[in-house]
Amino acid sequence: MTTVDACTTTQQPAARKRRSGLVVLAVLVLALPLGSAQARVQEGVVSWYGNQFHARPTASGEPFDSAAMTMAHPTLPFGTQVRVTNLRNGRSVVVRVNDRGPFVGSRIADLSQAAASQIGMMRRGIARVRLEILGTWSDQEG
Repeated sequence: MTTVDACTTTQQPAARKRRSGLVVLAVLVLALPLGSAQARVQEGVVSWYGNQFHARPTASGEPFDSAAMTMAHPTLPFGTQVRVTNLRNGRSVVVRVNDRGPFVGSRIADLSQAAASQIGMMRRGIARVRLEILGTWSDQEG
């Protein structure tokens, strides 16, 4: 029996380490938000869309409001909060993703008319920007 006790004693710490490692891994997987593998910062060209789409349904199902601080993005989940900074003038705005797009060239997002106005890109129609993912709408409320 002494031999069994010695083997059991030496195997228990190793088994305990494996289990605790798996627990830590499981906690990390559950704690990471969905889509966190995406880059938290993106740079590129954005455009804007306004009155011609006002009140039409967006991809999320809500009506488009050109006066709201919203954005269309090809892959970010609906409800994601994003800080958009115009790299030309440094002005920024926080918007919420509620639509899909853009569908023109290599643009990375479409801003609502109100958001575009806030960062000073109305005259040019497009702007080089930095997008910083802040979280989801529910993260901000709770």
